[in-house]
Amino acid sequence: MWGALASVVAVALGALTFASARSSVARYYLNSSLYVFSMGLSSTLGIVYSVMLSIAGKRLNTNAWVAATFYFLIHHLIGFRITMDGEQYLEERPIILVGNHQSVLDIFYLGKIMRERTVIMAKKELRWVPLLGQFMMLGGNIFIDRKSRASAIKTMNEAGEYMHKNKIALFAFPEGTRSHFAVPDLLSFKKGIFHLAIQTKIPIVPVVCENYYRLYDSKTRFDPGNIRLSVLPPISTEGFTEQNLDALMSKVHRAMLAKVHEFDVQADQYDVQSTMHPSQQAQTSWQGGVSGLAARIIGDGGPAHHKKLVDRVATEQRDHQTGKGQAPSSYGLVSAAAANS
Repeated sequence: MWGALASVVAVALGALTFASARSSVARYYLNSSLYVFSMGLSSTLGIVYSVMLSIAGKRLNTNAWVAATFYFLIHHLIGFRITMDGEQYLEERPIILVGNHQSVLDIFYLGKIMRERTVIMAKKELRWVPLLGQFMMLGGNIFIDRKSRASAIKTMNEAGEYMHKNKIALFAFPEGTRSHFAVPDLLSFKKGIFHLAIQTKIPIVPVVCENYYRLYDSKTRFDPGNIRLSVLPPISTEGFTEQNLDALMSKVHRAMLAKVHEFDVQADQYDVQSTMHPSQQAQTSWQGGVSGLAARIIGDGGPAHHKKLVDRVATEQRDHQTGKGQAPSSYGLVSAAAANS
């Protein structure tokens, strides 16, 4: 039975692999499968890492090991690459890291920012996700009950003591949920992490990932490409109190939103390269992931096929902007004309 099932899975993945060279639908399902596989394998290894590191007295390094493993797998299997600046700001301890949250894909960029003694603040529901929840618990991460204010306050108080005692960095998504924006934007922030920052007087280090809708949406597209990431200078929490907490939130939100927009208006090599299929970029086959390797073997349909894909993304983004009353020129949307320039 298991042998027959394995054969069916192997045939299905093989078919998806070859079809992914020219079909965005096949590429979506192939890369989604590879992403889930990588997450499961990384989480399983995370349990092993946490046990090993706990014996060595370095349990709080578990996230760094798991994140590096996950980044390695996704980089080679799917073909994502991250270009990052400001990484020098990741070394201070204690600090509070806050990042924008677009989709489940954001777990990938944690692989570039996770350093030793970095933990994550996550919703308590993740504790019960098979493998992922177990390694997160063993790795010393912090779980918060967002439905209970009393419980959340208690967790925040304990987190402050935990951070100072262990000299750690704490990462959180202040938006609280995935935005799924087709154009560069941020949701409003939740107050919890800012209460913690003010109470502990720990500086906030914003981490900004560019909008990657051109590469991924949750239903139809999952393509390889470059993603830019920027770690902004620390924002001091000195002088802020519970009375002017909104001012701190606004300051961080403005800084992050400005960077999101800056990324998008820069029509540089990353914008064009990111929309190009791996077979058209100057890189080794493994840097294009499995679908990039397939494209090199059987071809990807040529420039006309690529132009059609790029135009579709640009149209979807412009439609989204029109619905929000924004002008397309407000953002550096990549068009087929830009890609061919």
